[in-house]
Amino acid sequence: MTTETSSPVISVRELWKVFGQKAEQVPRSPDLCALSRRELIEQTGCTAAVREVSFDVAPGEVFVVMGLSGSGKSTLVRCLTRLVEPTTGEVVFEGEDILGADKKRLRDLRRRKFSMVFQHFGLLPYRQVVDNVAYGLEIRGTGRAERTRRAMEVIELVGLDGYEHSYPDQLSGGMQQRVGLARALAGDPDVLFFDEPFSALDPLIRRDMQNEVIRLHHEVGKTMVFITHDLSEALKLGDRILIMRDGKMIQCGTGADLVGAPADDYVRDFVRDVARSHVLTLRWIMRDQRADDELDGPELGPDVIVRDAVRAVLSSDRPVKVVKDGELLGVVGNEEILAVVAGVEAGV
Repeated sequence: MTTETSSPVISVRELWKVFGQKAEQVPRSPDLCALSRRELIEQTGCTAAVREVSFDVAPGEVFVVMGLSGSGKSTLVRCLTRLVEPTTGEVVFEGEDILGADKKRLRDLRRRKFSMVFQHFGLLPYRQVVDNVAYGLEIRGTGRAERTRRAMEVIELVGLDGYEHSYPDQLSGGMQQRVGLARALAGDPDVLFFDEPFSALDPLIRRDMQNEVIRLHHEVGKTMVFITHDLSEALKLGDRILIMRDGKMIQCGTGADLVGAPADDYVRDFVRDVARSHVLTLRWIMRDQRADDELDGPELGPDVIVRDAVRAVLSSDRPVKVVKDGELLGVVGNEEILAVVAGVEAGV
């Protein structure tokens, strides 16, 4: 992921999607905006699937949108590509508000700038893998030789070399999803949108595909927006996570932010069973230097995960210094480490 000073690839502001007659009146009315989902349905017959959501996605970031069924997460990602038309708000993609794009421009954006990977693979059953992967390039008008060359590149990238002449019904579910991933990558989009792509896969295959996404992100560095209802998946994949409930954004931050400082009881319940030592960094547990601290112990960075620091801290007879760019930020000793590993707060 690039630095925070980079201009966002996607910038969403005050986004609403309301279904129902006279839906456009809801965002403009403070009284209607204040109603709960049930109250809004009862009084107007409208459903606000996305309510006043704002966020940015940085270049190269894996941005995860998470929520339970009915939270609005899938509607949100469809609004970002205008597969669903937002009611009001802004969706700025690389400086362009795509809500003002006409059909021709929108078609060009979908073909060249972003791709989607869905839960249902949508593969063409009568085409071989290589032709399924090259399909988007074919629509774009790329010549056969060039699109076949590019398809073979991404087939190898996703680990499907040797299966290029197979048909979809000859592949397992995980392999079919790799074909869908290769197809999305073939057009070299700036952003990849994933809408719960692994939900229907068996747990072991799902884990493999998560690892595949991580590997591909490291190799190709694409900006990714990933939709899931699974917290463990969100924590594994996401640089930042946006949690939604009833169409609203409840909290947006890193996994450590959600676990270390949940915004409300809803988020707190979500992260209750997370192993804190696997998510929190030393930045979250370090303390100020005390007068009697001897600071000739080892140094670690503030973004080191607690579980990765356990051995260094417990094997040292001095507090570990938490240092960034030569500046001492704090110290971590046995007490702080053991409090997290034991799942309790220091002093309890």
